[in-house]
Amino acid sequence: MELRESTGRRRAPIAVLGAFALSLSGLALGPQATAAPEDTDLAGLTEQQLSSQEQQDSGIPGVDEIRNTRNLQLIANLPKPAPFTASSTWTDLAFQGNYAIAGNYDGFVIYDISNPRKPKVASAVLCPGSQNDVSVKDNLLFLSTDSSRSDNSCTSTSRPASNKDAWEGIKIFDISDKRNPRYIKAVETRCGSHTHTLVPDKRGKNAYLYVSSYGPDAAFPDCQPPHDLISIVKVPLKNPTEATLLSERVMFPDGGNPGRDGTIETGYVRATSGCHDITVYPSKDLAAGACMGDGVLWNISDRENPREINRVQDNVNFAFWHSATFNNAGTKVIFTDELGGGGAPTCKASIAPTRGANGLYDITGRGDGRKLEFRSYYKIPRHQGETENCVAHNGSLIPVQGRDIMVQSWYQGGISVFDFTDTRKPREIAWFERGPLPNGAGGGTWSAYYYNGHIYSSDMAKGLDVLDLRDPRTLTAKFVRVGELNVQTQGAYRDLFPRR
Repeated sequence: MELRESTGRRRAPIAVLGAFALSLSGLALGPQATAAPEDTDLAGLTEQQLSSQEQQDSGIPGVDEIRNTRNLQLIANLPKPAPFTASSTWTDLAFQGNYAIAGNYDGFVIYDISNPRKPKVASAVLCPGSQNDVSVKDNLLFLSTDSSRSDNSCTSTSRPASNKDAWEGIKIFDISDKRNPRYIKAVETRCGSHTHTLVPDKRGKNAYLYVSSYGPDAAFPDCQPPHDLISIVKVPLKNPTEATLLSERVMFPDGGNPGRDGTIETGYVRATSGCHDITVYPSKDLAAGACMGDGVLWNISDRENPREINRVQDNVNFAFWHSATFNNAGTKVIFTDELGGGGAPTCKASIAPTRGANGLYDITGRGDGRKLEFRSYYKIPRHQGETENCVAHNGSLIPVQGRDIMVQSWYQGGISVFDFTDTRKPREIAWFERGPLPNGAGGGTWSAYYYNGHIYSSDMAKGLDVLDLRDPRTLTAKFVRVGELNVQTQGAYRDLFPRR
């Protein structure tokens, strides 16, 4: 997302960050999860019958009131554990075995999810540096730092972006012992690391991190314009302390989209000065870049040299190309638009349903002749309140056999599950949301991802939510198990379904 630590260069996040650092681990950190009863009454219903079971939209819920369709139930919530406070903003998620890892602006938490109804904190690491997006590979955890810090340690303090000695980039931890993560390496990158995407090589010897960053300024020594590039970090998996900045690849030699002025209501376009997020499909040698004013399709057969296949713009409705999701076949891409930077109420009645929405694209053609062809928009069909920051945010494919179904966060708009098998007619099939936060505070769900039978949501204010999706249309997903999941590193699910 676009909210950043206040250092004179970036806007302040919703929450205020702590200034000291500490690593804690243990068996019982923080409060225990609360559980909700199951609802098994939907089994065997037709799609028409399922639609009739869905809770009707009856206006904006009350403060913190929960509403949902009957096929999507909250089964556990685990509030933020110590040493974190209410001001620590929960961010992105990654998964490995029986663990979920949640980043936050002050560090990260490793949750034991062996019992999804009773998640527990395995360890908590205090290591300030927004946004602290996470990914995992084998025994390694990678952490993005996108705010100017005094140094690369977990005891660093905030520095102005104009300070030439300030540090930003990638931190690497050894998580072979989930209860005692160990910080082992840092790699500095220009303009920091707002997000990063893990890309395995074809021989399994190295991992590449495609580091996305943006927001250059002539006053920032480490982030001079132009900045139409991504940084590529190479990590030898058997010797991760030898990780290095391999290259800074210019992805927009023509400068990219120049942008357009406007407002949330009338529409605007952020000029391209880098990428916000990149999703890769390694087995298909494809990547989809959400790059501020541009949506891009890249060939990544040479991991060290991504090559553009096709680029699209939407200068009418898209303000800020934020993230991307392929379907399982790699024939479609959903791009999200972070209208208003994630801090504005863009799901209210006065905002057009084509603004702050998803853009659905089919990939047509073959090889270097492939193109992104626009098909439709998708936005949650429920209006939100004047104080509820709401916009399309992070989601994942649900591994459903024979359909294209996605779960997605919408900040205070909650969680939406929708079918986009027909990209011209996407349709919501389940949803969950809370009412506005007290006193008009900002927050909501940052990431909602499907992993091994459940939906896990990283809620900026509430901590970790676990939800159970019980719907005949998604039943085949319950049989899929993977050992590791970084949502921006997509794998093919087709070989994981039980054979008949």
